[in-house]
Amino acid sequence: MTLLDLPPWNVVLGLVAWLLVLAFLPWWLGLSLLLAITVMLLLLRPRLPDDHARLLRWSLRWGLPGMLVSLQRALGGDALAWTIALLGALTGYMLVVGLELWLDRDLVREPLQPPGTRETSAAAEWPGRVMQSALGPPVELIELDVPQWQDADDDLPDPWGGHARYVDGGYEFAGRRRLEGVAARACFSPDGRWFAAPVARGAGVLLWDRRHDREHRLRRWLLAGWYREQPWLQRRPEAPPCALPQVLGTDEVADVES
Repeated sequence: MTLLDLPPWNVVLGLVAWLLVLAFLPWWLGLSLLLAITVMLLLLRPRLPDDHARLLRWSLRWGLPGMLVSLQRALGGDALAWTIALLGALTGYMLVVGLELWLDRDLVREPLQPPGTRETSAAAEWPGRVMQSALGPPVELIELDVPQWQDADDDLPDPWGGHARYVDGGYEFAGRRRLEGVAARACFSPDGRWFAAPVARGAGVLLWDRRHDREHRLRRWLLAGWYREQPWLQRRPEAPPCALPQVLGTDEVADVES
């Protein structure tokens, strides 16, 4: 996550209200709230669900200008007060960027290109990298089916019959099969062979191969989509997707494709 990540429209109203609240609170109280959010992100990030951590990050970014408006009002609202507020904004957002980099330090980054290889870098980018994959002919352009995520407000229709029901932090299926430790959001692959759900705490996804009754809990990976009824994953939304065998670090493709 970076400072360029924008919240969905239905969250923006709440963030605007948060900004206005901090603008009218005493600046020292607003600063205390922002510091408390920072401490929570630093100490509790591994145990926070992704949605909660993302909301805390947005609250920190949007709350900072509100606190600075309160500060300049407390200083008299003159030119000197605005100068101090602008310097505070510059310093504050530099600290927020540093915090973002620290929180995302375990994400996989693309390796730096050695000198003399810039002319070949384009061939290594997505989708060129995927076109060279051993899972398909070199001339094949892989187009992923977007996951159709559904919240667990109602029973989730199962393409293989019946429904998946979210109960007490897990999904229950027909035949008394249950998946624990997942969030209340899930999807099936187009033919129903695979079931996917975000893990309940931290970043990651659970994949259940229903044909072989095999579970894969992949920390720090996101489900990018489906291709030929197989899951493809990525570290972050702008990263190139990888097939599941590549993620698992095995050449035994038959174990997940057969």
